[in-house]
Amino acid sequence: MSTSMDAEFDVMPRWVAEAVAELGPGHAGPAACRGSVGPAGLRWLADRTRVGLGGLLVDVGGGMGGPAAWAREQRGAAPLVVEPQPGACWAARRMFGLPTVVGSGDAVPVGDGRAASVWCLGVLCTTTDKLGLLCELRRIATPGGRLGLFVLVDRGLCDQPPAGNSFPSEFELAAALATARLEVVDSVDVADLPAAPPDWERRTAETDEAVRARHGREPAWRRMQEQQARLARLLDTGQVAGRLLAVHRPGEVSRRGA
Repeated sequence: MSTSMDAEFDVMPRWVAEAVAELGPGHAGPAACRGSVGPAGLRWLADRTRVGLGGLLVDVGGGMGGPAAWAREQRGAAPLVVEPQPGACWAARRMFGLPTVVGSGDAVPVGDGRAASVWCLGVLCTTTDKLGLLCELRRIATPGGRLGLFVLVDRGLCDQPPAGNSFPSEFELAAALATARLEVVDSVDVADLPAAPPDWERRTAETDEAVRARHGREPAWRRMQEQQARLARLLDTGQVAGRLLAVHRPGEVSRRGA
């Protein structure tokens, strides 16, 4: 992983957890979902991936654990965060007390067919082996289970992507899903969902400011800001679009219930 990616996904989570400890636990959820999806997107995913009471939800590349913690609080899910960066795992445990395991998407440390639901948010665009990741997600999902994906899609205009990112085109994404034997149930552009509530945005901004005040002169902070500025430009100019997908792993259980 590049130095810029390390700054964003290993160093930054530690700083965020420290800031949340000072600001209060109410800042944890918004801060830990930054760069992923907000409350409207999480509701969309939970509804369409059948996240429910007591069911195992495996969040692959789950970062600081914000989405997984939301699913536990709002839907009663039993989440497991699988994340390659130790700093992010530490932050997820400190802020939410979530079970975490350090692991990557090319060999998810979960048994075959164990997960009632699988989320993978903002991860597909950080690997060149998109098919390998999708096949791993399929492997751990129970037959008939649902997967939730947040993917940054290249609309054919993308230039100078953030370091460590490889955005798939619509065609590439569809082809990879089909080869992995995964069926799209529903999809939506994140831009078409309701914006996060003002209080959510305020808490996110307050956490960002607390981190900047303490670490704003450090190289890792500057690298992270460069990454975020590049991505924001691509989204603002329409070169990249955020897409949520609910995906189905075919199986006898689902066919009987269709």
